Amino acid sequence: MSAALKTLAPMLVSEFMAWDAPGPETWQLVDGQPQAMAPASLFHGALQAEIAKLLAVHLESMGSRCTALVAPGVVPRALSAINCRVPDLAVTCTPIAPGQTIMTDPVLIIEILSPSNRAETWSNVWTYTSIPSVREILVVRTELMGADLLRRDPGGTWPDSPMTIKDGDLVLESIGLRVALAALYRTTDFLTKVD
Repeated sequence: MSAALKTLAPMLVSEFMAWDAPGPETWQLVDGQPQAMAPASLFHGALQAEIAKLLAVHLESMGSRCTALVAPGVVPRALSAINCRVPDLAVTCTPIAPGQTIMTDPVLIIEILSPSNRAETWSNVWTYTSIPSVREILVVRTELMGADLLRRDPGGTWPDSPMTIKDGDLVLESIGLRVALAALYRTTDFLTKVD
């Protein structure tokens, strides 16, 4: 869940990046308005850490120049002057420069969907589709084991609805990863539950 801090005029991304945000929260800029992001649940954090580890190990084992980052700032193409969103994870294959504050050219964006922020998460997901470099967007569920995957087709078009993955392997073509869906949930109690 997040809370918006209303400003008199829409804040630009350049102003947002220079802004001294109040408190320890992570903030994102949504249509010119700073929005605080509540701390994640431990379950959410466990998923985020495990997915980050899986991505990093995979990219390193392939000798890839791509890197996975936790909670990077990304600027969508739509309304780019007043939006800086913060996904749970993202992968870029563009080298990261010292002092860089915004991830450029993400190819994969991952959000972890909690029941309390469903609308905000899906709003962010559809906003990410405006970023030309993004090839896939993965939304990992927390209320049950599963994920939703949006993949841009070779012509550059996004599907109207995501592909649902409930079991078996998760395939992320953007980074050449095939992994058992259950591996994402390794540190959670989902693997001990019986449906």
